[in-house]
Amino acid sequence: MRTGPDHGYRFVIFVWLTRHLVGGRPSCRLRTRTECDVVDSLEVQHVTIHGHRRAYVKTGQGPALLLLHGLGCDHTTWAPVIAKLAKKYTVIAPDLLGHGRSAKPRADYSVGGYANGMRDLLTVLNIDKVTVVGHSLGGGVAMQFAYQFPERTERMVLVAPGGLGSEVTPMIRAVGLPGFKAAMAVLTLPGVRHLGIAGMRALSRTGLTATHDLDEVAEIYDSFKDARTRAAIAHVVRAVVDARGQIVTMVDRAYLTQAMPMLVVWGAEDMVIPVKHAGTVAEIAPGAQVEVLGNSGHFPHKDHPERFVKIVNDFIRSTQPASYHRGRWRTLLRNGPLSPVTEQLHLARAVPIA
Repeated sequence: MRTGPDHGYRFVIFVWLTRHLVGGRPSCRLRTRTECDVVDSLEVQHVTIHGHRRAYVKTGQGPALLLLHGLGCDHTTWAPVIAKLAKKYTVIAPDLLGHGRSAKPRADYSVGGYANGMRDLLTVLNIDKVTVVGHSLGGGVAMQFAYQFPERTERMVLVAPGGLGSEVTPMIRAVGLPGFKAAMAVLTLPGVRHLGIAGMRALSRTGLTATHDLDEVAEIYDSFKDARTRAAIAHVVRAVVDARGQIVTMVDRAYLTQAMPMLVVWGAEDMVIPVKHAGTVAEIAPGAQVEVLGNSGHFPHKDHPERFVKIVNDFIRSTQPASYHRGRWRTLLRNGPLSPVTEQLHLARAVPIA
């Protein structure tokens, strides 16, 4: 294998790409024996929709929670919390198309396409309404689901979600560069991959903020040995990011969520999507509940599972499910963002406080 400065450069690019691209971990090495036991106890089921095999876990009883994982992982990202949530709710945790045990076809990997897929899965499972919980990319899908299917959405829980600002690391934009496929072909060779994984796992144990989530990244890196996974992830990234940053945003449609309870949870030390986007939520959706957890990175549900479950339980207990009214939705669309709540926010910004 040819080596040299070019390959060293590619390795640096890849490490940074995986550091910023991921939204979870696949079903490989988990943090604790307890998490492994939880995953082993879950029955992964499959259903074929539109010719594509979809994997999902369904457990528990009660109001429905739809858990959507982030980029590059699968349902096991929820391992620290899924059993606790299942004590109160019917939990549906799918592997999004192109991830985990679901099919990885050449298909529509946009957030709109994912939202359609979740609607179809819920229909097959005979579930009409859900509280949708989304992490990272899954947060963007959750917001899109609520926008496309408000009549089926009772609440939103967004965990370090994409879609709240255009800002994104330039390394994610690099996925669209001509050299990306060639770099990936080299960096997923066994020797190079094993070295990269070992390095990231070692760095994750340093306790530094910048390396907080590198154990997660190592698992994503390992999953990239599958060419179908690499292709699917590249398709997903290109569907949500262009040269100027994130394409998909909820900011221009946030006024439609006025009557929908929303909870946003973020890690104070998130190095993947900036925690300052949590402040954007407070501006565009003043009624939303925002929780920023200290000593936590991009995976607050993993870093503080007990606290995360309590926050979700308290949120659901203290809010009423949203009720969809077509007339009200029509009025909001006609009035645009300067409907009552956002108009008050607009005026508050314009008028200085004495």
